[in-house]
Amino acid sequence: MDILYLMIICSVSIAVVFLVIFIIGAKNGQFEDDESPAVRILMENEILKDEPKIDENTESVLENKKNK
Repeated sequence: MDILYLMIICSVSIAVVFLVIFIIGAKNGQFEDDESPAVRILMENEILKDEPKIDENTESVLENKKNK
């Protein structure tokens, strides 16, 4: 019977710890995400069309074209 009391105390204390961590995270804005990653991936193409990325390979190709 003593082990039952110990298990209840342990489970309640773990639940309280997780509740406190959740409340701290909620107050700090951890869960305030207006757009989920599933929606963001659909909008990523629009961003790329507006602002083309230039990496090292693209820069070297552009420089070679300018030098010719």
